[in-house]
Amino acid sequence: PEVINGRTHKATVVDLSPWVEYEFRVVASNSVGIGEPSRPSALLKTKAAVPVVAPTNIGGGGGSRSELVITWEPVSEELQNGEGFGYVVMFRPLGSTTWTKAVVASVESSRYVYRNESITPLSPFEVKVGVYNNEGEGTLSPISIIYSGEDEPQMAPAGASALSVSAAAVEVSWLPIPWNRHTGRVLGYEVRSW
Repeated sequence: PEVINGRTHKATVVDLSPWVEYEFRVVASNSVGIGEPSRPSALLKTKAAVPVVAPTNIGGGGGSRSELVITWEPVSEELQNGEGFGYVVMFRPLGSTTWTKAVVASVESSRYVYRNESITPLSPFEVKVGVYNNEGEGTLSPISIIYSGEDEPQMAPAGASALSVSAAAVEVSWLPIPWNRHTGRVLGYEVRSW
């Protein structure tokens, strides 16, 4: 607080964080200088409040077929603002107007997996993650776009050809599979011979 005149014996300290323990000291001052601080007060915890800091680094993707994997950076304890802290995960298919909402009650959680057989591979979803505690729901993160899990490629490479280069070696070539939601991200090819 601001400097208080010598006839005042109490002050209101403002801009403290909710649900945090504080201790206080008082120092006297005059025109000569500042004296020694008092002994610390007993610890005092401020009241709880609705959390105001949303999780960051919203991401995810990957996972198995028919899964939407959502990840985030957990909120630190000093920003949870009260007991009963957890996360609210909201998501919807891109272009949809209806949000699906899930509650993750664990403070340490940094991941949520939604499973549904109707999810097609590599479908884009709008996702936001928020926070809550016993005082109520707090802030939501900005919307992130996350893709559902992939399926195995549904197309075979085309244009396979083989060229004999020696008595013990054959060079095999093919056309790469283009990336799309039905093929997924092709990480590699397997060449079989018989």
